[in-house]
Amino acid sequence: MGAGEVGLHLAKLLSQEGHDITVIDRDTDRLARVREGLDVLTVNGNGAQAGLLLEAGVNEADIFIAVTSIDEVNFTSSILAHKLGAKKTIIRLDEADRIFGGEVATRPEEMGFDLVISPETLAAREIVRLIRRSAATDVLEFADGKIQILGLKLDLDSPLINRKLKEVTKDYTDLHFRAVAISRGIRTIIPTGDDVFKKGDQIFVVSKTEHVQEMLKLVGKDSVKFENIMILGGRGIGRHVAEQLEDDLSVKLIEKDKKTSMELANSLKKTMVIRGEGKDLDLLATEGIMDMDAYIAVTRDEEDNILSCLMAKHLGVKKSIAHVEKLDYIPLANAIGVDALVNKKLSAANEILKFVRKGQIVSVATLHGVDAEVIEMVAQRGSSVTKKSLRDINFPDGAIIGCVIHDGSITIPIGATRIVPQDRVVVFTLPAAIRDVEKFFS
Repeated sequence: MGAGEVGLHLAKLLSQEGHDITVIDRDTDRLARVREGLDVLTVNGNGAQAGLLLEAGVNEADIFIAVTSIDEVNFTSSILAHKLGAKKTIIRLDEADRIFGGEVATRPEEMGFDLVISPETLAAREIVRLIRRSAATDVLEFADGKIQILGLKLDLDSPLINRKLKEVTKDYTDLHFRAVAISRGIRTIIPTGDDVFKKGDQIFVVSKTEHVQEMLKLVGKDSVKFENIMILGGRGIGRHVAEQLEDDLSVKLIEKDKKTSMELANSLKKTMVIRGEGKDLDLLATEGIMDMDAYIAVTRDEEDNILSCLMAKHLGVKKSIAHVEKLDYIPLANAIGVDALVNKKLSAANEILKFVRKGQIVSVATLHGVDAEVIEMVAQRGSSVTKKSLRDINFPDGAIIGCVIHDGSITIPIGATRIVPQDRVVVFTLPAAIRDVEKFFS
């Protein structure tokens, strides 16, 4: 239920995998957009009404997912869906604390909810990871944090420029990493040994967490520890980020709304809260923006977020992160000079996909601005991927194995690597290859 950005993104990915999808929304224009691009059923109406849910077949649904932008509608419809027979329910709540907290606190599972997601909390968590890993444009963790996939922009002084991938791996045999994708302009390349790194490429590298620092040195992105952070926008995402960073870093938060800024000043323990506009250059200069290591813009105006990040970069800030609502903006991040763009709806969709995909799939993630997915899978007994070494199994075009986890031990694979049943494997894949990849592990 809900044909906005989250619902549309989920419907697209899940329908491509062969699931039967029904999309409910009150907006006929949104449903028309869904029908134009996807092979799904649509139902026009209010999903918070039992009759409409039954018309849509909720009593036969394996999973009901409520992702409208209105918490109360999601809450009501999910309760009804659970009562009417939906086997699992997933609910998006931007203000879960308000709904489940208070004097009569209750737990989501008591209401019949199997998964509750807060897009703003998820986006804040992503921003904090980017600040902690200061050189990266993207950070994903797999295998319980033992493996990281980092997105890294290749600058002119990077030692990788104009070198083939096979030359680099030959020269650094002791370094455990693997390049699994290159984003070049609007293209996403799954690299072979003969691919050449070029200036401006955004590369995605799999590395054991303990070897990340060495790998960053190789790429020319030796990590610098951040100390001073400025956040624009104190509602939702901005507040969550400040709460998670203020114990370790010096944080300044700018919020234009008087009431909100007062509330933030009272609730945040160590963050300096400043009332003002992010477009006020004099204010930014007075508050020391040129001394900041990172600038994070998370207001509800995405154009303001992008423009203020560009301004911060112009003034010498090392890293800028902007929150945007439109997914179309994300591929433009590197081209326009913003270090990283975050989209709370995409973060929410990824979290839901982890729940929906089960069986041999452990987890899944989508990288911002890259037409590919990262999937952590379990090799099943008798599956094609376990029958030969990697060089001999004819793995699908458009996909590459990034690492293998066997009995807790992590291997960055080579051609001779052999996968055995119950190994967990991290795969980087283009959308067209996902179903073929899944067949290899089934």
